[in-house]
Amino acid sequence: MNQPKTRIDTSDWTKLEAAGLLQIGTGCRISPLARFEPQDETDQLRSITIADNVRIGAGAVIHGGTRIATGARIEDYATVGQPEDGYAVGRTYTGTGATSTLAEGTVLRSGAILYAGVSIGTDTNIGHRTLIRSHTTIGAHCNIGHGLVIERACTFGDWVRCSPLSHITSSVIAEDRVFLGAGIRTINDKHLIWNDTEGREPDLIPPKFETGARVGTGSTVLGGVTVGARALIGAGSVVTRDIPAGATAYGSPARVHGEAQ
Repeated sequence: MNQPKTRIDTSDWTKLEAAGLLQIGTGCRISPLARFEPQDETDQLRSITIADNVRIGAGAVIHGGTRIATGARIEDYATVGQPEDGYAVGRTYTGTGATSTLAEGTVLRSGAILYAGVSIGTDTNIGHRTLIRSHTTIGAHCNIGHGLVIERACTFGDWVRCSPLSHITSSVIAEDRVFLGAGIRTINDKHLIWNDTEGREPDLIPPKFETGARVGTGSTVLGGVTVGARALIGAGSVVTRDIPAGATAYGSPARVHGEAQ
């Protein structure tokens, strides 16, 4: 794509539309205080597509490559498609944009931030001030509470529920109908190596939550642990080893105490 030497003027939406950088469907309600930024930090241009009956609030920022489907709602001061810049998880990001998608009926609450490459499924709600890092995929009919941090390259299935104020570490997999309570902490690095000056990279192994697994409020799940399908983890547990499908486990460290109800 073209790479301009200077930043383009984004203050006039009609100019963006004329240049093919902004497409807005019918029946949309978009605040005049919303901003569209088709140009990333490397000066690449990506178009923004908004389908019919979309609502976008004041102060929202929509970055290049964003695709917003029919009936989606983006509330005040939310951000979609933010290019990532800086070092994280063994990789340096350069501010390059990517395709970001909000499916039909998605709701993005005030202050939420979605980085570039994020995909959100049909009728999924993202809570106030929740941060979702680059290249994460969240399925349909999910409910993601307020104040979460969901790190890079996570994959959530359909009908996943995450209660507020949890930290979901990079590359976590949560299959369909997983329920994560409030204040969950997940870990993917057993040696706490972040950016080692000797050139070592962390050996990152994220947890996995199989279909229908449920984890109680305030629990911590360590790296490499699999919580089996339909398993139940009691509140405040520290999960240090795999939990079998259908089991009930609790404690620190969590131990199996029978079958889930």
